[in-house]
Order: sequence, then structure tokens, then C-alpha cells
Amino acid sequence: MKRTVQEIADFLGGELRGGGLVVLESVASLKNAGPNDLSYAEEKFQDEVGKSRAGCVIVRSGDWPSKTLIIASNPKLAFARAAVWLLEDGVDDAGIHPSATVAPDTKIGEHVKIGACAVIESGSVIGSSTIIEAGCYIGRGVTIGDHCTIYPRVVIYKDVAIGNRVIVHAGAGIGANRFGFVKDGVAHVKFPQVGSVVIEDDVEIGANTCIDRGSLETTVIRRGVKLDNLIQIAHNVEIGEHTIIAAQTGISGSSSLGAHCLIGGQVGIGEHARLDDNTVIGGQGGVLNGKHVRGGEVLWGTPVRPLKEFLLQQAHLARMVKRKSRDAD
Repeated sequence: MKRTVQEIADFLGGELRGGGLVVLESVASLKNAGPNDLSYAEEKFQDEVGKSRAGCVIVRSGDWPSKTLIIASNPKLAFARAAVWLLEDGVDDAGIHPSATVAPDTKIGEHVKIGACAVIESGSVIGSSTIIEAGCYIGRGVTIGDHCTIYPRVVIYKDVAIGNRVIVHAGAGIGANRFGFVKDGVAHVKFPQVGSVVIEDDVEIGANTCIDRGSLETTVIRRGVKLDNLIQIAHNVEIGEHTIIAAQTGISGSSSLGAHCLIGGQVGIGEHARLDDNTVIGGQGGVLNGKHVRGGEVLWGTPVRPLKEFLLQQAHLARMVKRKSRDAD
């Protein structure tokens, strides 16, 4: 979508310096930007602004007479917001592909795209301006809100509820049965899986991430949560608003994560664990079953502990290895 620099400055509430009629079509780095691109520069890269061919650069401060600038207190944040607005796609190819299978009682909003070979089961609701790409499966009784994008080959099991402006990347699975069995002495008997999944507004779910349905309750992903690729979220888990979780993390059943948590890659969280708001766990950290983790600190290691304590212990271990090596000599 084309926007003038003046329109972008007004959208951001920033100060325009230079030609407001310059038309921008895309975004790029300072190095790769061309005359129709928007870019940004944080303070450490401001020397590069004068060399850039960008049609407009968002900066915190400064003056380059030959450049069109937008002044913003946080250039990176302003750039991200402008990029979403500048790059947003209308659903130009709205409609149902001839090869898609859509139940007759499905409720479909305006300007919806349903791609090739998609399947939408009975009783589902698809909100306005939502895109269902090729090969997706939408189960019975699923609700998907407005302005969502469901990328190819996503599987959404029955009775899942998804809010507005949700993005689900390719291959994700939402609403599968939990990994839950009861042993009768010889075999494993499957535990009932009658709960559901609720995904609130503005959530993004990475490729091949799996979110299991609750067993007797509901798995809940709160507003603004961002999930990377290849994450496993088990039954009855609740993830608080605006929490971010990196790839290959596994969260066991009935655990809860507070709001604004930052969870690194390959973290393991045991069942019935509870993480307070603003918890930060570094990569490959481990939270034991039933553990209550206090917020406000950076935690590392297995079991997780404050970063300073973790680094001190690692230093002690390194010194012990050196001493043993000298003794062996």
C-alpha cells in the first residue's frame, strides 16, 4: 500500500522534516533502502543516514538537509508501527476457492478469503477480512475473529475460539488432545479430553507450534502473546498478556505464566508451575514441577535461579575443573 511521508508522520504523531509528498511503498534497512522505502536509524547508526537512499528515515534527533526525516522518541518502535500500516494487505482475492470444502451452515464475514483445498466444518464462524490459506482445516464449531491470517496447513480442532487480528503460521496445530493417560496396571487408559482452547486478540503463533486443548478445563492464550516456532503448550495452561516465548520451549500441563514474561529458547516448564508477571528465563532454563517462580528477576539454568547466582556457580565449577586438571598433572 502506498503512503506519503506526511501520512506516516501523522499516523505516528512524529515531526516531519523534509518533503511530505514523498510516496513510500515498502520498508528496508538503511543499506538496502531505495527512494520508495521507509527506514530507521538508532543513535549508533545515525552516521549511515546520510549515505542511505531511503525515501524517509525515522530518527530520534538530527538534521540532514538533503534527507526526509520523521523525528520520533523511539525510532525502532515507530518504524515497526509504520511498517505494519504501510505493508498491510487488503484481501484483494477475497472469496472461496472452488476446491475448498465449506459446510453450508458456516457463518462467513465480509471480504474473507478461503484458499485452495481448505476444509471448514459445520457450525464454524469466520470473521470479516480474515484469510484462511490453502490446505487449512477448521474443525466443527470453531470461531475465528476479524482480520486474522491463518497460513497454509494450519489445523484447528473443534470448538476452539480465536479472537481478532490473530496470526497463525504454517503447520501449527491448535486444540489437539493432551498427552494424558492413566495406567491400569498393564496398559495406559486415555484420560478424557473435553476442554477447549481460547486464543485472545492480537496473538501470533509460530510455525509448527502446538497448543493442546484442556482436558476438563480450558487452555488460554491471553491478548498480545507472541509464540515462536516449534513450541509445545500442554493442556490447561494459561499464558498471560503480552508474554513472549522463543522457539522449542515446552510448557507442561496446568502451568500458568503471568503477563509480560520473556521466555528464552528451549526452556522447559514442569507441570503445575506458576510464573509471576515479568518473569525472565534465559535459554535452556528449567522450571521444576509445581515451582512458583517470582517475577522481576532474570533467571537461568536448571533449576532456574537468579542470573548472578548461576554465573557465580558456573565460575566455581570452572575453577574446580582447572584445579583437578592441575592436580592430575
